[in-house]
Amino acid sequence: MQQIFSFIIKNSNRILFLLLLGISLSLTIQSHSFHRSKVISSANFLSGGVYERINSMEEYFHLKEQNDQLALENANLKSLLFKTKDSAEIPNLDSLKGVLPKDIIVSKVIHNSFNVYENFLTLNSGAKEGVKSDMGVINSLGIVGIIDNVSTNYSTVISILNTKSQINAKIKSSDHFGTLKWDGKSTGFVQLIDVPRLASVKKGDTIVTGGQSVIFPENIGIGTISKLETDSETHYYTITVKLFNDMTNLGHVYIIKTENSEEIKNLENQRKDE
Repeated sequence: MQQIFSFIIKNSNRILFLLLLGISLSLTIQSHSFHRSKVISSANFLSGGVYERINSMEEYFHLKEQNDQLALENANLKSLLFKTKDSAEIPNLDSLKGVLPKDIIVSKVIHNSFNVYENFLTLNSGAKEGVKSDMGVINSLGIVGIIDNVSTNYSTVISILNTKSQINAKIKSSDHFGTLKWDGKSTGFVQLIDVPRLASVKKGDTIVTGGQSVIFPENIGIGTISKLETDSETHYYTITVKLFNDMTNLGHVYIIKTENSEEIKNLENQRKDE
């Protein structure tokens, strides 16, 4: 307290000057509209700048939440496209034959492995939403994988980047079929094997799901041909396919089931038993 009084006494002239200056400025501003408007404008400018920076900081800290909300909204909007009769409206997909509105479940990837040989994803949808094993998982760019195990609220997906994954696929331009597999090397490429050499095929051709699958509808995008090789023993093509999807960066996905898939699988299992 003694130091405060000493400071005031020592700087009394300066404090008196500042006090009188403040009073004079206040009287001037109050008595002249021009000066008052300038002060208010300057104050608004300063406060506006401060608020803008504060808002920018708040937006930065809420970016993840906003991104999740936008992604979910985007997924919901795209799911509406799946429900339309005109499949041409669906981006990068030619057909979703056999898929009804009730057959589409919008879900989110909450875990994604892509750096081992047998990669899996985890989704935040499970039996409560109607998810079952062997349902196909896709997004707006193409296929993602196949549902493996299901709990009440979650499910796991065998990624197409899994060396045990085998999916029926075809060359879009020629309808020649093959089996889609992954050699465990690059996350951006898979292989289409067992395509006969008589098939008309070239680099850049589009690879889509085939019609022999009971899991995926026909003509869902997979990728484009980047390399062609011929197996010296079987004389079949081994085709390297560059994926449409970035499998290391997946957000919301669509779980789908094809019409009559259960009936077809039961019929095929009966034939195997015989």
